[in-house]
Amino acid sequence: MSSAPATATIPGYQAGTWKAGPEDCEVAFSVRFLTVGTVHGRFTGCSITLATSEEPQGSALTASIDVASIDTGNDKRDTHLRSADYLDAESHPAMGYRSTGIRPRDDGGWTVDGELSLHGVTRKVSLAVDVNGFGPGPAGGRRAAFTATAQIDRRDFGITARTDGGGVLVGNKVSISLAIQAVLHH
Repeated sequence: MSSAPATATIPGYQAGTWKAGPEDCEVAFSVRFLTVGTVHGRFTGCSITLATSEEPQGSALTASIDVASIDTGNDKRDTHLRSADYLDAESHPAMGYRSTGIRPRDDGGWTVDGELSLHGVTRKVSLAVDVNGFGPGPAGGRRAAFTATAQIDRRDFGITARTDGGGVLVGNKVSISLAIQAVLHH
């Protein structure tokens, strides 16, 4: 392994506090539906804070996502997903993520280990993160852009809805993808 500092692998890397609101982040998911298709959706309400330290491994990430902001392009389905049958947005209005560690991957990307709180349950979830870059933003200031993916099992979070006949309506594995452009605040 190279003895060069980890920051050398991230051009333009800068320590500071970076924030992304709904206009700067895409929180998307996909899940099997009725065993033959796939439903794609996103959450339109999110707030993400990335506190980068001098070395990337010392950085921290937190996120809050408005569960009621779910959007699959089908109002009837979205209303059902917000209900107590699935996300129970009334009782659990937000899901949150808090990093517990960051480590480099052999392929040049990063793994962010952390805890996802969803539906009143907190579980360990790791994100595979690729840094797109650090640099100037379109209206001045500095931006950090990255993408991340993960897969969770909805049953691990107590989301176990079934159809009236007892069969599975929605698959158990949920693929998550994030695209973030955070702005440097200080």
